Amino acid sequence: MLAWLLADIPVRTVAPADVGVTAEPDESGDTHEAIARAKAEEWSRAAGIPAIASDGGLVVPVLGANWESRYTHRFAGPAANDAERQRRLLQMMEPFSGNQRCAAFVEALAIADAGETIASWEVSGATGHIVDSLEQRGGDTDGDGFWVFPLWYFPEFGRTYDRLTQSERAGLGDHWQTLRARVREFILGWLDSLAAPTNRLQ
Repeated sequence: MLAWLLADIPVRTVAPADVGVTAEPDESGDTHEAIARAKAEEWSRAAGIPAIASDGGLVVPVLGANWESRYTHRFAGPAANDAERQRRLLQMMEPFSGNQRCAAFVEALAIADAGETIASWEVSGATGHIVDSLEQRGGDTDGDGFWVFPLWYFPEFGRTYDRLTQSERAGLGDHWQTLRARVREFILGWLDSLAAPTNRLQ
């Protein structure tokens, strides 16, 4: 997804592993944006090049204190796989119906250079519903991308998020579409500033 954000921009993208970075950034920040900033700063220090990082999670208001979007990936325990996470979330949602099952996604991105954040954003995306059951999904929870996307349903399209087209997602006010526009505007401006001649006092 991060490579898609930067498509058609004149930069070469590499994954941390491609440049030998094995750092494990601190993910204990109070917000998704703080966590994304920590990741980007750590990776930029370790790699010696600018880094971009993200952090996001599902917001499920009805679960209150029983759910924290920052722990979406690890709420079911460090050893849980995607299928176990999906089953556990559906179990937690069993008492709720209709609009109580509303859920939205929040995503943050940060860009850092030499260990310092130079830009960051946190945005909320579209609101859908957690599927009532696996039958609503069609009986399977295999999907493309993050584990929760096959459970995140949009009645207006009759499909879950992972099965929506890019244009359908854009029409919903998708979080990634919003971030892509902001990242591209920032990076293109940043590249222009780096290419501009330095003004010196005579």
